[in-house]
Amino acid sequence: MLSDAASPAHLDVVVDVIVGVGARSGVTVDEVLGLIGAALREAGLTGAAVTALATLDVRAGEPGIVGAAARLGAGTRMEPGTGSGVGVGVPVRVFGSAELAGVAVPHPSERPLAATGTASVAEAAALRAAGPGAVLLVPKRKTRRVTCAIARSVPLRPNEVSPGARLLPDTHGYIGGEPHTHPTGTTPIPTPHTTAAMDIDTPAGTSADADAHDLRHHGDAEVRDEKLTDLAVNVRTNTPPDWLRERIAESLTGLAAYPDGRAARAAVADRHDLPARRVLLTAGAAEAFVLLARALPARRAVVVHPQFTEPEAALRDAGHAVERVLLREEDGFRFDPAQVPEDADLVVIGNPTNPTSVLHPAATIASLARPGRWLVVDEAFMDAVPGERESLAARTDVPGLVVLRSLTKTWGLAGLRIGYVLAEPETIAALERVQPLWPVSTPALVAAEACMAPVALMEAEDAALRIGVERAHLLAGLAEFDEVRVVAAAEGPFVLVRIEGADAVRDRLRLLGFAVRRGDTFPGLDRHWLRIAVRDRVTTNRFLQALDQALLLLG
Repeated sequence: MLSDAASPAHLDVVVDVIVGVGARSGVTVDEVLGLIGAALREAGLTGAAVTALATLDVRAGEPGIVGAAARLGAGTRMEPGTGSGVGVGVPVRVFGSAELAGVAVPHPSERPLAATGTASVAEAAALRAAGPGAVLLVPKRKTRRVTCAIARSVPLRPNEVSPGARLLPDTHGYIGGEPHTHPTGTTPIPTPHTTAAMDIDTPAGTSADADAHDLRHHGDAEVRDEKLTDLAVNVRTNTPPDWLRERIAESLTGLAAYPDGRAARAAVADRHDLPARRVLLTAGAAEAFVLLARALPARRAVVVHPQFTEPEAALRDAGHAVERVLLREEDGFRFDPAQVPEDADLVVIGNPTNPTSVLHPAATIASLARPGRWLVVDEAFMDAVPGERESLAARTDVPGLVVLRSLTKTWGLAGLRIGYVLAEPETIAALERVQPLWPVSTPALVAAEACMAPVALMEAEDAALRIGVERAHLLAGLAEFDEVRVVAAAEGPFVLVRIEGADAVRDRLRLLGFAVRRGDTFPGLDRHWLRIAVRDRVTTNRFLQALDQALLLLG
């Protein structure tokens, strides 16, 4: 172990922080440092924390890797957005292909396996160099010519038999050879709640806000840079439709002018039969959560889980303490309003809820409303429910109601970023005050207006009906597996399933060409849960065959 390793504040022992690197011949120092810098920022580290680079022996002399090692280490200051910096230098630790081939990696790829004998040079080298029980802080990240991963050693404390009894704080968890376990830290690994009671968390920035759930992990990470059939992301396939692409393309001629959102805002208001002053357009629903966290002076914020994790992440980032209501599988993940403390002044719930796909009755959610309380309902998937039954979007009689909608899922506009907020005019004004100028681009505004047209709403309704049919087919197929337990009340464009050892099943499915969404990043769930997107019948049948193989291979 290197003696000059960085010591994170939450550890009382010295650890190594190893950056594993894979590179093609001729890669430059700036390319290597750029990717390393981005990965370090993702882990909340700087170049000063790095104690060594690790790579395949045949790349040990690559000038880009050698040069990067010379500019890392204690004293390094990474320039924002570049990865550049000057340090005292760190050693490059090298391993043969046979040695790396024996290291289990969480994100294997066929190309490096064929070329080098290991399924990921970066991950295998980082884990091998960090030693037994190493934690993969940042999994494989790559550009066209470079891959990197960050691992940390996990030294044993006195009287400790294994580091596996400790918890990795609020980041990616992977022990070499033991997929999806969460070592290090000081907080015990959470066990499933026996009651749907309050899970009180302390304010962001304290040691207790780090738990086993990576709130920043989203489904797109499951398919990024991989050629897999995507059942991890809930965006409807074969979208945007041609007519919408054409409308967006036509808008490009007006990019010289600043965006004018009045027409789109009016269209959204008309669609929900609301005055325009109750509408705010946002760069996707994710921006809306950030605005709410910054603008609303909540004293006691409660988030109902399992659900989309971005609301809690945004609240924590804004300095709010967050309390959780954890719903139980044995209750069908159904919600009881009595679970929310009476003095909570901000409550967040999804409907239908991601990832459970449960559609809660509108009356049940509305009963949470109180004078002096903001009731935030994430309806990002409501347009995938035929008739949008149980929606609160058009209600003006519910005090403190805030409804969030997204156009990215049904219309395939995740890359364009468009959503909106429906709320009381005073709340909309408060959100506008913390929103930057021109937050929504002209193409996104044009798309919003187009998607509010009656013919578009009819198309969305037809899509919702088809999703229902295809979801029933998926549920029927899953019911054939004794190993699979399904949340059967699914009403959204995805289903949630429990499989013992689902993390290993997910890895096997990746090798068979399918990506599904891991469940352990959602509070209230663990590594035995997966979320599966509803797709067309042909894709679903292929997936069911792959699932059968994965379960057989894992015994």
